[in-house]
Amino acid sequence: MNAAYVFRVRFRLDAASGVRTDPRTFETVVEVAAADPGEDDWTFFRDALWRGEVNDDRYARELAEEWLSVPVDSVSFSELRTDEAYLTALRAEISDHLDLFNADSAREVLHKYLGSSIRVEDGD
Repeated sequence: MNAAYVFRVRFRLDAASGVRTDPRTFETVVEVAAADPGEDDWTFFRDALWRGEVNDDRYARELAEEWLSVPVDSVSFSELRTDEAYLTALRAEISDHLDLFNADSAREVLHKYLGSSIRVEDGD
């Protein structure tokens, strides 16, 4: 199984006094490995996303600053990039814990938090 949350992150360099950088801000793509369904932090999408967007800009920037160790200006969610095995396991785990999501089905949960931002890739 393989899956990652993909974000676009704009960060800046805070150079020492007397030091200038050009450009001062940069944008990068950040892939964060998704926890296996049922493992610690497997509900990351519930805590960080809503309808395929970050649900709290400040929280998203704090996470990205932890991931990159630089000051972050903005974060946008791009997609959950996954293989079919991971998505199947995620749906099963969600179905077993619908009470965590206030939903009636795994399909509803995935749409509620990830919108249409799920990309399934071949496992090759």
